[in-house]
Amino acid sequence: MHAFFKTGKAGDTTTGDGQPVEKRSKTHSVPWVEKYRPKNVDDVVEQGEVVAVLRESLSTADLPNLLLYGPPGTGKTSTILAAARQLFGDMFKERILELNASDDRGIAVIRNKVKTFAQLAASGTRPDGKPCPPFKIVILDEADAMTHAAQAALRRTMEKETKTTRFCLVCNYVSRIIEPITSRCTKFRFKPLRQEKIIERLRFICDQETVEVEDQAYQDIVDISGGDLRRAITTLQSCHRLKGKEAKIEHSDILEMSGVVPRKYLEDFVSVCKTSNYSKLEDYVKGLTHDAYSVGQLFEQLTDFIIMHEGLTDKQKSTICDKIGDCCFRLQGGGSEYIQIMDLGCVTIQALQAK
Repeated sequence: MHAFFKTGKAGDTTTGDGQPVEKRSKTHSVPWVEKYRPKNVDDVVEQGEVVAVLRESLSTADLPNLLLYGPPGTGKTSTILAAARQLFGDMFKERILELNASDDRGIAVIRNKVKTFAQLAASGTRPDGKPCPPFKIVILDEADAMTHAAQAALRRTMEKETKTTRFCLVCNYVSRIIEPITSRCTKFRFKPLRQEKIIERLRFICDQETVEVEDQAYQDIVDISGGDLRRAITTLQSCHRLKGKEAKIEHSDILEMSGVVPRKYLEDFVSVCKTSNYSKLEDYVKGLTHDAYSVGQLFEQLTDFIIMHEGLTDKQKSTICDKIGDCCFRLQGGGSEYIQIMDLGCVTIQALQAK
């Protein structure tokens, strides 16, 4: 607006005295999950057997149809993308078709988009004259969300286009993939990452980003992530953004950012139920609601807490955990959080009274 009044032209990049206006450079921050995604298969964390087989396949430039399955955040998609980059180099975008759960992957897409891409011929040389594998790769992420009809259509395409295309299916639950497809793929199971490997990767990222983190905070991130490296990195970056560049990330920051219910609430729940006082139970539930903690998160943590509790008998544990399952089911169906936790509290009181 200032430039308009000075010169009479909107968007004029000169000041009144004819000097150019300095343009501010905008720095776009990249999510650390993408910034530190493995660039080749040797950078993949933990999955030794998968990396060894892929390394051998890359050395011969011959890749079978792949089925990668395992928990989220263990490196399934990153591994195949890193392998594809090593195979194709600059031609990566031309040789890869990637579809995930956000794309329409019904039977029509399999018959049209995937089939059309698979039928295209691929040359064995790059534009610069270097050799290149004469096939393309179709990556179907979260393939367990595909309908059975779409999977059946994909089976026929995999059979016919084996000379020009390789298929890589990525999923969490291999049992949801139909047998004809699994029999045509080499299957690799990705394991949850060990604590040491996650902490090692987080320390590497902190060194690169000059972020100071308390030792206990690393352990908290690992406990929260449950072997999911993507969730661990996202939690770390979120805390860094919240605290600022110069501040040190501490134990309390991780709990605040992740929404994890502090252990004190779990202990208080059992203590209140031991008093057999329903009024105290109601006060506890009101306090939990006032502090805005998720009841679903409380149930999840309470399950492990009850199972590992040394002061409860096996029968008491089974009764309480069975009720937690019922309450979680109702909660998922839209039930009231207040009613579900009160119901769990009443059953817990009765279980504790029956020695």
